[in-house]
Amino acid sequence: MTRGTSLEPVPASTSPRSVLVDLGPLAQLRAGRLARRLPQLFVGLFLYGVSLAMMVRGGLGLAPWDVLHSGFIRHVPMTLGQAVVLFSFVVLVLWVPLREMPGLGTISNAVVVGMSADLTLATLEHPDALVARTGLMLGGVVLCGLASALYIGAQLGRGPRDGLMTGIARRTGWSLRLVRTGLEVAVVAIGLLLGGVLGVGTVVYALAIGPLTQLMLPWFTVDVTAPDAR
Repeated sequence: MTRGTSLEPVPASTSPRSVLVDLGPLAQLRAGRLARRLPQLFVGLFLYGVSLAMMVRGGLGLAPWDVLHSGFIRHVPMTLGQAVVLFSFVVLVLWVPLREMPGLGTISNAVVVGMSADLTLATLEHPDALVARTGLMLGGVVLCGLASALYIGAQLGRGPRDGLMTGIARRTGWSLRLVRTGLEVAVVAIGLLLGGVLGVGTVVYALAIGPLTQLMLPWFTVDVTAPDAR
């Protein structure tokens, strides 16, 4: 759920380290270690919303999907967080023909990120100084990488946008990189037509979020394959 960040599951036998596995919704819960995984999931999702709000207040460009959200709310009486929630459930409808199954993390992602974003936007002011705005933008990107590693590492289900990406890749045989690029170009284009916010932050996010998440993910991936985790 990075919204926009996804990693292909790795077979458990390929490495002695904790790895990502592709579990069904019930298996995700039965895998155990919920005392760690559930708090990690919700902390990650909350921080994801905070990172979104930081980039908004920085005013230097948003993540691709948020370009769409910011454009959409110019035409409807809705907050940015509410738009995030709305589009999350719209994307989940698109899971149906792809035969993707949502997990607890999927539904939580659809709701918590938007609520957290609105809460943060209500308390975080827009600075005038360019240095402060740049710091918010860069801090938002780094925090988003950390948040993505936390919620993905909890192994409780993909985010709505991640599931759309992996579902399309499975059904078409196209690479995740190609599908992700195609989706993000499409949502940015639609967002720009609606008046969304595009800027240098969008480019920084696109270039940095994958490497940042990849770097941090091993720190937070919970092993759900060990015998004592079942």
